[in-house]
Amino acid sequence: MLDWLALWGLSSAGGYLAKEVIGPLAKDALEDYTKDFFKESIKDYTGLSDQDTQKKLLLKALKAFVALMEKELKVADLSKQEVKQYTKPLKQYINNQSIKAILGSAFNYGCKEIDTETLAKTWVELKLLPLPEEFRWKYIGRQYLKQVQTIIKQSDKLRPIRNFENIEAIAKNTEATAGIIPDFDLREYQEAILERYGNVKLDSLDTDGSAYNQLKLWNIFIPQNVREVHDLMPEAIHELPKDYDQKLLETGQLEQEIDQQELEKAKKLYYQQPIKSVLDVIKDSQRYRYLVVLGDPGSGKSTLLQYLALEWARTDITTAFSLPIPLLIELRTYIRNRDSGQCNNFLEFCHQSSGSICHLNQHQIHDQLKAGNALVMFDGLDEVFDLGKREDVITDIHRFTNKYPKVRVIVTSRVIGYKPQRLRDAEFRHVMLQDLESEQIQTFIEHWHDLTFTDQADKVRKRERLQKAIDTSSPIRQLAQNPLLLTMMAILNRNQELPRDRSELYNQSSRLLLHQWDYDYDPYGNEAKLVRDIRIKAVVAVATHWQDHPDTLPLLQELAGSDTDLDLRVTAIKQLAQGYKDHPDAFATLQELARSDTDSWVRRTAIEQLAQCYKDHPDAFATLQQSARSDTDLDLRVTAIKQLAQGYKDHPDAFATLQQLACSDIYVLVRRTAIEQLAQGYQDHPDTLALLQQSARSNTDSRVRATAIEQLAQGYQDHPDTLALLQQSARSDPDSRVRRTAIEQLAQCYQDHRDTLPLLQQSARSDTNWELRITAIEQLAQGYQDHRDTLPLLQASVRSDTDSWVRITAIEQLAQGYQDHRDTFALLQQSARFDTDSDVRVTAIEQLAQGWHDRVAWPTANQPWLFEFLCDRILHDPFERKERWDDNPRQAALKAILEYYPNHFQTRSLLQDRADHDSDPKLRKFAQKELVKLSSFS
Repeated sequence: MLDWLALWGLSSAGGYLAKEVIGPLAKDALEDYTKDFFKESIKDYTGLSDQDTQKKLLLKALKAFVALMEKELKVADLSKQEVKQYTKPLKQYINNQSIKAILGSAFNYGCKEIDTETLAKTWVELKLLPLPEEFRWKYIGRQYLKQVQTIIKQSDKLRPIRNFENIEAIAKNTEATAGIIPDFDLREYQEAILERYGNVKLDSLDTDGSAYNQLKLWNIFIPQNVREVHDLMPEAIHELPKDYDQKLLETGQLEQEIDQQELEKAKKLYYQQPIKSVLDVIKDSQRYRYLVVLGDPGSGKSTLLQYLALEWARTDITTAFSLPIPLLIELRTYIRNRDSGQCNNFLEFCHQSSGSICHLNQHQIHDQLKAGNALVMFDGLDEVFDLGKREDVITDIHRFTNKYPKVRVIVTSRVIGYKPQRLRDAEFRHVMLQDLESEQIQTFIEHWHDLTFTDQADKVRKRERLQKAIDTSSPIRQLAQNPLLLTMMAILNRNQELPRDRSELYNQSSRLLLHQWDYDYDPYGNEAKLVRDIRIKAVVAVATHWQDHPDTLPLLQELAGSDTDLDLRVTAIKQLAQGYKDHPDAFATLQELARSDTDSWVRRTAIEQLAQCYKDHPDAFATLQQSARSDTDLDLRVTAIKQLAQGYKDHPDAFATLQQLACSDIYVLVRRTAIEQLAQGYQDHPDTLALLQQSARSNTDSRVRATAIEQLAQGYQDHPDTLALLQQSARSDPDSRVRRTAIEQLAQCYQDHRDTLPLLQQSARSDTNWELRITAIEQLAQGYQDHRDTLPLLQASVRSDTDSWVRITAIEQLAQGYQDHRDTFALLQQSARFDTDSDVRVTAIEQLAQGWHDRVAWPTANQPWLFEFLCDRILHDPFERKERWDDNPRQAALKAILEYYPNHFQTRSLLQDRADHDSDPKLRKFAQKELVKLSSFS
């Protein structure tokens, strides 16, 4: 019998989860699993009747799926320890009949997508370990299907059969499906660009657009200035409200909470950058081959790209042939066309998609791209609102630059929510569009009035009126620095004097944007993106300054209930709740939104506002209670539970509601939240303690038991039953999560009790779960550092624990707590040299460098100096890369030398040697980049 585990690389590659999850299947139950997996697709390929072929394809597909799951967990910043927790849930998951059928459906002939909705739903229904909130099932489904299609194409058994079965149909349909193949007519392409972008589109901003019908973009365009952005932190450029920061964090558009010191450094670095004309930057093709142009809404990002395309389109055709051909791809349109099946990549988009400016033959585009005779511009990365799809587009752009390295590429995006690292890794440089300066504003005003007025006296009077308003009013001048707002001022100024008050200017601008919006919608325009911020500000201004106006409340109700922009709906809800507390219609609107709106973010906002602003309303509690019990969104239920517990503690039904949710709700997250709120808000209630004890001992879900244990330890530490319950859970609970929680609480709350230390020592030495051993080791090192048995226990764990993460933890605790002990240095060196796991060697090297870099030599005889030791590890560590995310001990040692010994006479030659000769391509690339940095400072 074949060893399928070894045959398909699962014994040595594919990530931890692939080995642990698929390994037992490959050894024991492969035949039965294969039958279920290929139940539907077997009829599509005669080659699938062979059992060996089935098994090979199955293991390849499962390996791909589990690897995608593991990758997605790591993208969510889970540690390897946390990823390992998903081993058992994944085993259970892939053995589910529905999951087998869905994964097998990717092999069905002509499959376009797999059922990711059921993939996600089944994980929840099985009550498995919760996945990170940002987990992207749709992305996994798309990538899995692509990999299965590759597996099919590479199969010698299947590919000829597919081709044979379909060759006749292909021949018959070729003519019908090909249609008219587009040519490569550059003159027609120039005309299409001029038609699409030549006229400034102001119809949606002014009902009488006749004055602007012939306003050409190239006549009114003002080149802006830019600053280069080396360390992008949007907060360094804008003062973001704290609630906006939080929203960006929750939606995955901000990596981590803001460090104020890092923020100040980023601000200083940003404002030290020289200001340059954006056109000068674009002309510098050597330094800025790949460029990301960032900017605020309305700052002119799209207009810049359109101007560049128009400059080419306005040249004579002979000259145009000798210039780079501009390919302007609006990413919002591209992703819509891709989702509808019109295209699969950028070239197909230009070749055949309805959203393309002009159809150009993709084969000839390919030739031009290979020759470097193109300027490719991707407009509006931020307009790909689905974060998973946005990541896909970034991957497509990176792949595009790899395939066509001679081509210049420009990408535009709003700065807020943009993550720079992936494009920075692809060698893109970033610049930020600056506000218009006074001279640029003046030039725009002069050009505007020269081009849009025929009456000389009227032109001069209104030009001077607008310029005076900007010169004399600081708030108006600040708004005029934004090109879109400046254009709106110019439109308003045509028929009336510009408002002197900023809020009134917002109000009048909002009329342009809110009431004249739908008259002439341009499907290719960028208005939706540009107006979002000003619409939100206009709503706040109207609600604040026009609260008593009879039209304000109906306007807020309409926007809160039905506007297409989610952020604006949320803003309107908050203004409605906070400004109209005593109005009966306001409560009714919020109640209706909380109960039945289709968007969970809207329902959550309404719930929060009801709890904060209408606490004493007789119907508010019932609305929150209903949401806590039955809303379809778990996060919203959690919000409602917290609002009930914290705002209605004295309500006669509050405790009973929380008790019922804690004991019998089907969702673990709801039960845990209710338990936490009961323990924290109802500690003195006579039924709370008994409920917590029962949950800790006998709840069927380990996460609920762990939560109850934690609340008992923190809130009922002095109760005579608590210590015994924690000890029992630490020793005998069948789930390691519960034992780990009990161990932590015992160490923190009962450190001096005579039974705690022996229990921790026993757990650190012999518990079967590696995570629990880690927890016990950490608690011993932190709470019992001076005890005579702690150091020997840590040393033994470093030398002989079977799990690499336990050894890593013990090394870290030794280095931090026992640096001066005579045996620590030697033991870390031994681990750095000889441990079989590369992650352990990396940790030992890093701890040695951090703790001993300032010691010229270790006093023990025959020990090399640390620099020499690091050199030895760089040259002789046996690491071989298996996964792209693996850490290389040689690179860790090289980083340590660069950090602590940058001026050593051997550092440059060592870098050069690794850049030229290291077997790991990732390390070679790292060394090459560091060499460039050294050269720039020398």
